Amino acid sequence: MNQWLDCEWTPRLVRKAVIWLCTQVGKPILKLTRKDYIDNGLEGLLESQGTFDSINIKVFNDLQHTITGWPGGKPNADDSTRPERSVPYPKRVVIFSPHPDDDVISMGGTFCRLVEQGHNVHVGYQTSGDIAVLDEMVLATIDTAHEIGFPNRYNEVKALIDSKKPGEPEPLELRHLKAGIRRSEAKAACREFGLDTNHCHFLNMPFYESGGVKKKPLGPEDVELNVSLLREIKPHQIYAAGDWADPHGTHRVCIEAVAAALEVCRDDEWTKECNLWLYRGAWQEWDLDLVDMAVPLSPDEVIKKRHAIYRHISQKDFIPFPGEDAREFWQRAEDRTQHTARVYDALGMAEYQAIEVFAKFNPREFKI
Repeated sequence: MNQWLDCEWTPRLVRKAVIWLCTQVGKPILKLTRKDYIDNGLEGLLESQGTFDSINIKVFNDLQHTITGWPGGKPNADDSTRPERSVPYPKRVVIFSPHPDDDVISMGGTFCRLVEQGHNVHVGYQTSGDIAVLDEMVLATIDTAHEIGFPNRYNEVKALIDSKKPGEPEPLELRHLKAGIRRSEAKAACREFGLDTNHCHFLNMPFYESGGVKKKPLGPEDVELNVSLLREIKPHQIYAAGDWADPHGTHRVCIEAVAAALEVCRDDEWTKECNLWLYRGAWQEWDLDLVDMAVPLSPDEVIKKRHAIYRHISQKDFIPFPGEDAREFWQRAEDRTQHTARVYDALGMAEYQAIEVFAKFNPREFKI
């Protein structure tokens, strides 16, 4: 059955069809022929949109214009074909990170570019991530503190860990220690990019603080924490994790909190000049027909991003909640962004080491 019959040929659907055709025939966009379109059931596209070569050029340019090395907009430049505006410069930016490492895992290269290019970047870490810290990491951290001259609390913390009972929430004091470890790691990762750690905002949304894998429902207090950060910064750009599903649901709840916060702020003056850019997490990537901005990374930038991910030592060398993918997060991130670069290359774009991609939304109209 021809999946392209009776289509309403919107620009996004045209892009999707042409990308699909490239994968079917193994050609870049500008090498597609009229025969390729006809043989693969895209006669309707030709009838609706014109000659094959005009479609090729249009889609090639459309996809080419998603690529930018200036995610915050290039100052003093023609921005008519760029994903982001050149003004204002510098921009105020809020990056929402569901866990304390999603910012560097999912958009570390873009994060680094925004800082290096002079934008006023802030990160909102939405949850503490405490449940993902092993007890052994807590003991190692406490022991390290003692070895460099702080009071010896090893036996006290060991007793706290030993008091845990299966099926019951972890002791609050232990969770506070684990949350502190993750905060210190997040700040270390931000320092890797040159960000002032005063720009790290730890929201500690209450829905996450159940002491177990199963979380509490999203509540007004969770939303208000996101609202307060947005109204404090009044960003020109918001980056958030656009994962509608993840193995344990935290990303979904966090994007729901962002959507609810934007609804509260909908009539705020700053939202008129704000763009919402959604990244994807360690489980999947945006399909290219949905991509509005693609930020290429050099080999050195890939390494710099990896080093920032490494700062999250408590998450290194093991995956607390891996789902079906047992690889470490840095491996998933590199494989995903390098795959995206290969796809762009196969379509006839420039060849890059890796590419991070984003979908654009109007914050005043954003809904889940």
